[in-house]
Parts: sequence; structure tokens; C-alpha cells
Amino acid sequence: MEYIPDKKEVTLLKETTNIFLTRLNKRLRNAKAIVGGSYAKGTFLPGNKDIDVFVRFKNEKEISNILHIVLKKSFNKIKRVHGSRDYFHVMFNGLLFEVVPVLEIKKPEQALNITDISPLHISYVNKKTNKDTKNEIRKLKLFLKANKLYGAESYIRGFSGYVTELLIIKYKTFDNFIKNVKKWKPKVIIDTEKYYKNKNEALFNLNEAKKLSPLIVIDPVQKERNAAAVLSLAQFSKLKEAVKNPSFQKEIFELNSYKDYILLEVTPKSGKKDIVGSKLLKAFDFIKNKLKQNDFEIIDAGWNWEKKAIFYFKVKDNLPKTKKHYGPLKTHKEHLVKFKKKYKNVKFEKRRSYTIVKRKYTKAKPFIKFLLKEDNVKNKVKNINILK
Repeated sequence: MEYIPDKKEVTLLKETTNIFLTRLNKRLRNAKAIVGGSYAKGTFLPGNKDIDVFVRFKNEKEISNILHIVLKKSFNKIKRVHGSRDYFHVMFNGLLFEVVPVLEIKKPEQALNITDISPLHISYVNKKTNKDTKNEIRKLKLFLKANKLYGAESYIRGFSGYVTELLIIKYKTFDNFIKNVKKWKPKVIIDTEKYYKNKNEALFNLNEAKKLSPLIVIDPVQKERNAAAVLSLAQFSKLKEAVKNPSFQKEIFELNSYKDYILLEVTPKSGKKDIVGSKLLKAFDFIKNKLKQNDFEIIDAGWNWEKKAIFYFKVKDNLPKTKKHYGPLKTHKEHLVKFKKKYKNVKFEKRRSYTIVKRKYTKAKPFIKFLLKEDNVKNKVKNINILK
């Protein structure tokens, strides 16, 4: 179980990052580039090839455009990524640098964009951790990654790096975290700075949208913010299951394990990973929901995304050739007249009308083939095919 980078890897990252920062800072005026993310906090895992860089500006005017000009003069492989404030991906000496323009602030209330606060998060984590706790954070990250629980992206809705760090700041060690999670129930509150006297006071001060998560982690930098707001109940439940028998072994996705499944091979669209992943999830959910709406019993379903994505469905097949098609209630006279005009042999089940109609699809695979032509699938992916 390797979760601590060796000295050689750390040295190489440090050397490349220092060259990158030096080159960038030489061309910057009234701004300064600093490292961010897990690299700045010393909580990155072995094999890390992504480095966050924050470029701190004195004022917010046109900072994305200014940074773009400077980057084009300094580096070759640059990609602009659109967001609430545009940022950049720069490939340099085998590393991917995510360069984010931010406003230099001292207090969170001065922020004009959520990314402006990130350097304050770094300062807090570094203040509250040492070499041992940083390694415990790494251990927790590895565990979450192995169980597909790591990542705050909309298609994952798991644990962000920052939340992972706050959890170890709270519980000190990975083992103590596991021990405490076993006792967790939805709406557990983590308040490392003890801003609130009790659970009710904490909930009262949070925005309604921030209370939906089953886990509330009070951001020590912004006490009105739930740092774990994106965590879904499904991922919370998955964590509760994972801590029963903690494993750091990442499950390898093998097609051979899905012999009785309908498998779809999906080529995602290009773009920002979070947006691409969100589109994949929407396409998957559309197919899954349509199967349910058309009476197919889903025994198991899921998706795996590496370079390409695989959607998999295990479905109870061979539906009856006919089904009940329900119409309006007896009391809805006007609608009932129209229903009777459209269908013959209308009967009633209690107060609701129905008729017997022939199913268009009794097997799942032909139905899925039909769904792949729908805009809700076609517009979300580059290409999608049934493997088997």
C-alpha cells in the first residue's frame, strides 16, 4: 500500500514546479504565481502529475485574459478552460499545471469568486497539520479513491481533497476516522473550529441548499459554508459500507465479469472533465429511467469511465406482450371521453380507467437500441454502441 511519494518523485516535482513558477513570475506584473492544491499542502499521492497554481492579482479586472496573454508568451501547450472564471491547463515537462487566476484577499468576504478563497484553505490546512497528519490524509485519500468515493465533481459527488483534509484534522488518524464513521448517521456535523454550540445552531446558520448533504463539514475559513455540500446520500451510504472492511485495493473493471449484462461502449465528448462526466451520467440515467418506466426490472446497473466509458445493465427480460395503459379518473369526464375515443375496450380499476395495449418492446436490448437514437443520449456523448 503505497501512499507516500518517495524522495526522488518529490524532488522531480519540486524542480519542475519551481522552473514553471520562475518562468511565469518573470512575465507577471502586479500578480504572483504560487502553488496550490494538494501539492502546496503536502498531501498529494504518489504518481501525481497534476499541479495547481494560483496567480494572485491585486484587482479582478480582466484577470483571465491578462493571464492568458502571459501564458502564451511563456509556454507552448496551453488550453483555456471556461468556468465561472476562466482558467488554464498548461503541459510542461510531463506535468499538467492547472493555472487559476484569483483575487489576492486576506478575508473570505473579500472574495469575488469561490476560487479566490482557495489560498486561505491552503494556509489553514498547513497550519493545522504536520508530517504525520499529512500522511494520514494521504492514507484516507487512497482509501476513498480505491472505493470510488474521492472527488467533488458533479458526476461523482464524493469527498473533495479539502474535505478529506478537514476530516483528518478532526480525527487525527485514518484508523480513528474509520472508527468514527461507523457511528455516523445522516446529518452528522464536523466543526473543527467549534464555531457552533450545537447541531441546531449550525443548521440554522447554513444556507438551505447546504443542508441537503448527509454530512455537514463546517468550513473553518467560512463558517456559513458546508464544505461537503456536494456529497450525495448514495456516496455517504457507500462509505458506511466500505468502512466495515476497509480496503485500499482499487477494483479493476473487467468486461469478462459482466457476462449476463447488456454492455454499452461510450466515447465521451471532449471538454472539461466535470462537464463531460456530468453528460455521461445524464445519458446513463436517461437509459436507466426509461427502462424502469417501461416495466423492465433492473437487477444491477452502473458505469465505469476510463478513456472510454462502459454502461452496464442487468435486466430481467421477456415482458408480457401486452400491458395495462392507464387513463383518467371516472370523475374527469371530459378527459375520459377523449380516452374512450382513442382506445377501445376501456375498463376501470377502482376509479381509474385503463385499456390493454400491445407492448412495442418486450426485450431490453432492442429497447436500449431505440433509446440510443434519442437526443437525450445522442447529444450527451460523442458515440455509443452496444457491445453485447
